[in-house]
Amino acid sequence: MATVREAALQSLIRCEKSGKYSNLEVDAAIKKYGFSGSDRALFTALVYGTIEKRITIDYMLAAFVDRPLEKLEPTVLTILRLGVYQILFLDRIPDRAACHESVELAKFHTHRGTSGFVNGVLRNLIRQKDKLPWPSKDSEHYLSVTYACPPWLCEHFALQYGAEKAEAILAALNVNPRITLRVNTLKTTREALRETLLSLGVMCEETKLSPYGLILDEYTPITTLSPLTEGLCFVQDEASQLCAMALGAKTGDRVIDTCSCPGGKSFGIAMAMANEGRLLSLDLHESKLSLVENGAARLGIGILSTAVQNGTQPREDLKETADHVLCDVPCSGLGVIAKKPDLRHKAPDDLARLPDIQYRILVNGASYVRKGGTLLYSTCTLNREENEAVVDRFLQEHPTFTPCSDDMPFGRERMTFFPDEYGTDGFFIAKFRKE
Repeated sequence: MATVREAALQSLIRCEKSGKYSNLEVDAAIKKYGFSGSDRALFTALVYGTIEKRITIDYMLAAFVDRPLEKLEPTVLTILRLGVYQILFLDRIPDRAACHESVELAKFHTHRGTSGFVNGVLRNLIRQKDKLPWPSKDSEHYLSVTYACPPWLCEHFALQYGAEKAEAILAALNVNPRITLRVNTLKTTREALRETLLSLGVMCEETKLSPYGLILDEYTPITTLSPLTEGLCFVQDEASQLCAMALGAKTGDRVIDTCSCPGGKSFGIAMAMANEGRLLSLDLHESKLSLVENGAARLGIGILSTAVQNGTQPREDLKETADHVLCDVPCSGLGVIAKKPDLRHKAPDDLARLPDIQYRILVNGASYVRKGGTLLYSTCTLNREENEAVVDRFLQEHPTFTPCSDDMPFGRERMTFFPDEYGTDGFFIAKFRKE
């Protein structure tokens, strides 16, 4: 059986070669090797952390390697990255142990003699750990290296929000995110769920903005958490909880969620409706709708039905039938890179192509809203072209819809949740009413 570091090395190589999403690779590897407890925690930290901090790691490595990093054999480079991550970012692992384990990986997984090279690079880095070449604040590399984000993203945030706000956002997106649960109010209350968790030894605290959320202690493993498997709650960030609440769905309403997978917002809407009415959860990907169906069954939601539907393509039978429509559109995900390290390494192409798709989904969703009904637009990004610009275009071209503040957070017609201000995912919500 592979050791934790060997498994992490192989997973990182697979992610690099095939472009496989790290969460899928991590889940598959944990099942394959049967990791649990501390081994599972270390394996997860090694894979996610090395991917997340790769920009910073490579910057530091470049100062200790006498050739361009792209000239290194890929396995050797991955071993070095894995070692540097442990040395710089995992305080619980002694530097000598991180170096030794990296050398052992090199002995068994690379060419003869490479272990000496790995040993030399990492020992040299350890010796100079207190005087590493971190860029100064006035350097063009400062934000990118300090917060392990690509230069284009740092520049993008700075242009849209100013340098000071950009750094605050990046700093918040580099904090290890804690898991937030949404209580299933069809089965229990937040107070009762909190008592249940405490009785299981799980420390948690109430969310400040959502009346239905509990934030778990930083290192809480959730895979065997009985309240989750029993349908007493589900994992959902506080901003997403507020999004479902902002729709304003009530008992007996007809609601359409146009891009529903994996289902969290549909679940919250069903709970707001007290499981009475009609909720149609649509999505482009048929294979993912089973996640919505299985989740609804576990939570005891009976009013939800699913159907495959491209969000940009209309269904004539649904026109002007819904009291409320949610368009939680596909986006660049710039507000959730703390939870999805792969997004740090995406090219900026999506920022140009996504707003048109998002606008078409919003326009199509608007066709389902009855007179007097409401429409909610949301993303998990912090990009004004995908957020405010889409909303402004929609209002300009659809005069029958007006901004609406009913049930919206802080009574606003549109709202951006900045992670540095609210401690949530980066998230955007805008609401409209059809006259």
